[in-house]
Amino acid sequence: MKIYTRKGDSGKTGVFGGKREFKDAPRIECIGTLDEVNSTIGLLRSKLGNDHEWQPNLHRVQKDMMNMMSHLARPSDSKKENQNPHPTDGAEFCEAWIDEMESKMSSPSDYFLLPGGNEISALCHVCRTQVRRGERTLVTLSHEDPESVLDYISSYINRLSDLFFTMARSEMDKHGVAEEKWNLFLYKRKKKPQA
Repeated sequence: MKIYTRKGDSGKTGVFGGKREFKDAPRIECIGTLDEVNSTIGLLRSKLGNDHEWQPNLHRVQKDMMNMMSHLARPSDSKKENQNPHPTDGAEFCEAWIDEMESKMSSPSDYFLLPGGNEISALCHVCRTQVRRGERTLVTLSHEDPESVLDYISSYINRLSDLFFTMARSEMDKHGVAEEKWNLFLYKRKKKPQA
């Protein structure tokens, strides 16, 4: 079987259930952005090496991303059911991992940071910003087809950006790389005394 079908030459692509949508439709934009995230996670994993402690969790995230993309590809009016698993505990999984990493760091997370540090932490920030873009496209899709954007997907994607921020900090902390701080988080800023 050939990898190319020529069916997409007209600017449309197939979605779950057999319908075809334009390649710039919100659903396709959303799935494509999350696919970019998944590819960047793959690049991050290749830089980490096979024995790195993050590998099992990142492997799980990649598989969860594939499952979520498959469910987002199913329009809510599709009669065909998607049998792929629903990673409904994704947000909790991210929170547990974030808490574990933060418990081992030498300082709390109080500041917006300039992305960078070393190659791994910079790649974590690339993942973080791509996830944020994916979240924006998810919101756009939810306006068009609210029932196809399940609550657990929104929560998981939202938590992933926090996860990659924490991973960037963890990597820098582990290697003694100083954070380039910008501003305190808004909720951490002290109120000015009233005159």
